[in-house]
Amino acid sequence: MKPLYLPEDGQPRCPWCAAAPGDVEYLRYHDEEWGFPVDDDRRLFEKLSLEGFQAGLSWRTILNKRPAFRTAFAGFDFRQVACFTERDVERLLQDAGIVRHRGKIEAVVNNAQRCVELVAEQGSLAAYLWRFEAAALNKPEYATETEASRALSKELKKRGWKFVGPTTMHAFMQSMGMLNDHAIGCVTRERVAAALGSFKRPK
Repeated sequence: MKPLYLPEDGQPRCPWCAAAPGDVEYLRYHDEEWGFPVDDDRRLFEKLSLEGFQAGLSWRTILNKRPAFRTAFAGFDFRQVACFTERDVERLLQDAGIVRHRGKIEAVVNNAQRCVELVAEQGSLAAYLWRFEAAALNKPEYATETEASRALSKELKKRGWKFVGPTTMHAFMQSMGMLNDHAIGCVTRERVAAALGSFKRPK
């Protein structure tokens, strides 16, 4: 296990924070977003989309481009994105602010359409996704995928979603609070545990 990252404020963080020493936005993401439970459909769809874009890249790259991604994809309103056409895809391929990968762009549009279908059937994206919440662990597993992420990946693929492999879904579940994977001793771990303890799971 890698040692905890100790930035200038002297508060220990998860080892992955060391990938961007001195990056205030990266540290803020760790402290205020990563691992805290989310039940907002737009934010969940955004993270599913961004995790797909991250494949083969660093999260720091995607995080830095997140404002541009939000502008390009209508704030990740999946109902709007579901209406994107080939003309929109071509427009996005010219947008230097995002990752210009045709397959990933087309996957977001496809997944938005599948999301509209899923919400019509299940009531909300959040209610569906939180059924796959991983069992609480006393300590992080430091795995790249889990039984829960494999199950979620399999079900989404059955529904026609793309770029939702088990490793990508594991990263998604970590970030959206479906398991608390903050390192033991990380200053944020107990705050996430408390947030999960009071979080009302969507139904």
